[in-house]
Amino acid sequence: MPSSDSTNAHFADVTELGGQKISAEQLERTCNRYYWATDFVKDGDVLEAACGAGQGLGYLAQHARSVTGGDISAEVMGRAQATYGDTIDLKIFDATMIPWPDGSFDAVLLFEAIYYLPDADAFVSEARRVLRPGGHLLIVTANKDLYDFTPSPYSTRYFGTRELAGICGKHGLEPQLWGYLDTTKVSLRQRILRPVKLIASRLNLIPGSMAGKVWLKKLFFGSMTEMPGSILDTPHPYNPPEPISTENPDRRHKVIYCAAQRKE
Repeated sequence: MPSSDSTNAHFADVTELGGQKISAEQLERTCNRYYWATDFVKDGDVLEAACGAGQGLGYLAQHARSVTGGDISAEVMGRAQATYGDTIDLKIFDATMIPWPDGSFDAVLLFEAIYYLPDADAFVSEARRVLRPGGHLLIVTANKDLYDFTPSPYSTRYFGTRELAGICGKHGLEPQLWGYLDTTKVSLRQRILRPVKLIASRLNLIPGSMAGKVWLKKLFFGSMTEMPGSILDTPHPYNPPEPISTENPDRRHKVIYCAAQRKE
């Protein structure tokens, strides 16, 4: 995350916090990215950078040997602290300057946050440094290559399939990619309204804050629910992502998953 005071203040406005109204799909997306991570974190030491309010930390702790969560926003980390108390190791830190020694972790996670980083190269370099040989960097991000893609306020740069593969390879990590939530299989309501969303985005009519987006989510998704403090409170069925190419833009899936392994 960026380290300026102004950006830290803005970040709380775009972070999913417990108790906020979100779409059912949004909750499903949150749960499924941690379910997908299970095989990569099992019995290992895990760091989730830019973990926000930490909704997935409790789930990770059920599978990993140890879990550490961190974010640059003290306000947001306070929400995680309120949820977990002393049961999860929580730190305030900048994802581009990870404050742990070389080879400290078996997995480093960055979920729906790479587009906020002022220097993604610095983060990937740091992630590789603190990974042990054979460990994985796990990145989940919105797919910028959809025709109706809408960037988040305060975002810096989005990474599609080729960009993710490129930045991982540049830093000595071997990537595999998956796509999640096929846009050809979403509800009829969403398919009809995608062009409307595109027009609203191009006219800068998409609200910036999480609160301001609630009415828009009701329009596009229908049913709404609450973001829990921990996804352990709201289990969902797991829908595995589909393997996709690292060489071509993906124009079908809403979300891109990347697992990049440190080989040596």
